Amino acid sequence: MFEEQKREIIEDGILLDKYELVSLTCGNLAIRMPTGEILITPSGLAYDKMVEDDIIVCDIDGNIIEGDKKPSSDTPAILYIFKNRPDINGVIHTHQPYATAISLIPGLTEFRVCYTGMANACCGNVPIAPPSPAGSVEMGYDVINYCKTARAVILGNHGVMTIGPTLKDALYAAVYLEETAKGYLAARACCPDGKTNELTDEQIDQMVEVFKYYGQGTPTIPTDLVKKIR
Repeated sequence: MFEEQKREIIEDGILLDKYELVSLTCGNLAIRMPTGEILITPSGLAYDKMVEDDIIVCDIDGNIIEGDKKPSSDTPAILYIFKNRPDINGVIHTHQPYATAISLIPGLTEFRVCYTGMANACCGNVPIAPPSPAGSVEMGYDVINYCKTARAVILGNHGVMTIGPTLKDALYAAVYLEETAKGYLAARACCPDGKTNELTDEQIDQMVEVFKYYGQGTPTIPTDLVKKIR
């Protein structure tokens, strides 16, 4: 059942490890099928050791349909997200170190876009939520409460949750958020007062809009849309 999507989950899990967004067995991935079933990674298994039969298939209430492994400990949070965001079909949780480190900076309630990749993949600034216990439904609450338009939320002192219409969208959000966090923290370390150059809200909105024309099967970017904003 859903062998292609199970392989996608495993392959994307291996990519999370490749891009150093997870270590060993931490984090999880989930897909909602068009027919309503939820595919979730098992608890405590390394992604490069997983096979299709390890992926759990359950319904929206968590009842197991297929699989003999224990599902991710974050399943309650994942199901809460799917129940409350019908537009979301892919969810990823990571412990990516650089983006998580952003939450350790006192006074920050959001991580503002400073790279184009983050604007594109995360759909704008990324909110920072207070710490929530691992394995609790609170992580799902944070996604619903904080991700109004953004595709990511940084969980204070914990990790990151990313979401999207597809699992690929959630993966891109996680990867580009981490790339941006690395650059931001490097720049901040070089600034005596800790302040870095920022983009304006108008510039960020422009970047988000431009990404709608990215990839195959989309129209050409309108010339007026890519005029430099000073």
